[in-house]
Amino acid sequence: MEVLSVASEVYPLIKTGGLADVAGALPGALTSHSVSMRTLIPGYPSVMEKLSGGRVVKELDDLFGVPAKLIAARVEGLDVIVIDAPVLYDRPGNPYVSPDGWDWPDNWKRFAALGWVAAELAMGLVEGYRPQVLHCHDWQAGLAPAYIKFSASPDIKTVMTIHNIAFKGFFSADIFGQLRLPPEAFGVGGVEYYGGVSFLKSGMECADYVTTVSPNYADEIRTPQFGMGLEGLLNGRAETVSGILNGIDLTAWDPTTDKALAQNFSANTINLRQANKQAVVEKFGLDGVDGPLFCVVSRLTDQKGMDLLLQVVDGLVDLGGRLAVLGSGEGYLEDGFRHQSALHPGKVSIFNGYDEDLSHLMQGGADAIVIPSRFEPCGLTQLYGLRYGCVPVVSRIGGLADTVIDANPAALAAEVATGVVFDPNSAQALYDAIRKTVSLYGDSKIWKKIQRRGMKADVSWETSAARYADLYASITGLKNNDDSDH
Repeated sequence: MEVLSVASEVYPLIKTGGLADVAGALPGALTSHSVSMRTLIPGYPSVMEKLSGGRVVKELDDLFGVPAKLIAARVEGLDVIVIDAPVLYDRPGNPYVSPDGWDWPDNWKRFAALGWVAAELAMGLVEGYRPQVLHCHDWQAGLAPAYIKFSASPDIKTVMTIHNIAFKGFFSADIFGQLRLPPEAFGVGGVEYYGGVSFLKSGMECADYVTTVSPNYADEIRTPQFGMGLEGLLNGRAETVSGILNGIDLTAWDPTTDKALAQNFSANTINLRQANKQAVVEKFGLDGVDGPLFCVVSRLTDQKGMDLLLQVVDGLVDLGGRLAVLGSGEGYLEDGFRHQSALHPGKVSIFNGYDEDLSHLMQGGADAIVIPSRFEPCGLTQLYGLRYGCVPVVSRIGGLADTVIDANPAALAAEVATGVVFDPNSAQALYDAIRKTVSLYGDSKIWKKIQRRGMKADVSWETSAARYADLYASITGLKNNDDSDH
C-alpha cells in the first residue's frame, strides 16, 4: 500500500519538536507491514542542504503566486518529496517563526501550499504516483483533507493526526478567498471556525479518520477541559477517532551504541551509566555525582509545567538533588531557571537552547527526568528516559499516564513500576513526587530494578505501526498484506 505522509518537519532533516521524530520514524516502522510511505515536506534551508541526488518530478508555475519545483529524493533513509519554493520556505529561523521570535505573517500561505500540493499529489499530480492514503500531521497539513473533500476526486482516503490540539492554525476569514477552495468550504463542514479559518479544525472535520498520539489523550480531548473548543466535533464523530501511541526510533535511541554518550551501556551493565552522569555534571558545572541528578529536556512553557518546577527547585535542592535544564521558551521561565542557578551554584544549571547530542547524554546520565506537564498528547522524552534508564517523573496526564507505571506499593511488589506518576497542575504534588523519587533513589536495589524495567519496556513503533497499517487497510478496503501477528 502507498501512503503519502504530509508534515511540516521530519527528523533528521528538520526538527523543532516531537512531531519531527514521529514523522521521521513512522515510515521505517511501516515497511514490515507492507506499507510504503513517502513524506512531503517544505524545502527549508536545512532540508535543501541535505538534498542530493534528487530529481524534479513536477514544476509549478503558480503555487499560491510563486514558482515551485517538486523534488523526489531518498535522504537519510527517507523517501521524500520536497517543495522547492524559495519565496515561501527559504528563510532564517525555524520553520514557523522569524529570528526575532514572531510568526511569519504569511504562514497561512506557506502551509496552505503544503496542503494543496499534498492533495494534488494524492489526486495524481505526478504521473505514475497515486497513493491510496493521505496521512496529514497537525495543523500545518490540515487543509489537505479539505482540498480532497471539496475536489472532483473526493474518494482519496485521508487520515488526520493531532499531535497537539492547542495549536489550531487559526487565521482571519479574509484569507479564505485565496485558499483555492470553493465558497461552500467556508462552513461548519469545512474550514470555518468561530468566524475565521482553522487549519486543524479543517483536517479534523474533513478527514476520513482522526487519530491522536495516545489513547488517554484521545479520551481527554473529548472533554471541555482538554478539547480546546473542538471537543464537540470529536464527540460528533467518535466512531472515527482513536489514539495510537507514539513510539521512538530504537536505532537513533540506543544506549548500547549511542555516540553522544560518554559510555555506552545496557540494562545488564547499568553501572556504566555513572560515566555519563559524570559527563553531565561536568557539562553543567554541577557538584559531584553523589545524590540524585534530575534533568529537564523541554520547551520552557506553562503547558510543560515549568512554572510548577520553578516553585519546588528549593525543595529539590534541600532534598539533596541537583537539576540540569536543557531548553528554551517563555522569557520569565528562562529567567527563573537562571535565577535558581545563581541561587544554587553547583546544584542547579540551565543550558538555554537545544542540543540533540546533549539531550542524549542527559538521558544517559541523569537519574531522573522531570515532566510535570499540564497536558501532554503523548510525550517522547519519557520514552527516551525509559530506554536510557533515566527514570521518568511525570504528570498523570495524556500519553505520560499511558506509558509510565507509578512506583506505588502494589506496583513495586508486583515488580512492574517504571517511574513516578503524580496528579498534575500542583506544585505540592510535584514536590511530593520528587521527594518520593529521592526516597526510591536511596534504595539502590529498588532503584536499579525500576531502571532496568524501564529499559526493557516496549517503546518501539512495532505495535503502533501495525495499528496504522490496519487503519489504512480498513478505510481503503484494501487488504493489508502483512501476515505478522499483531
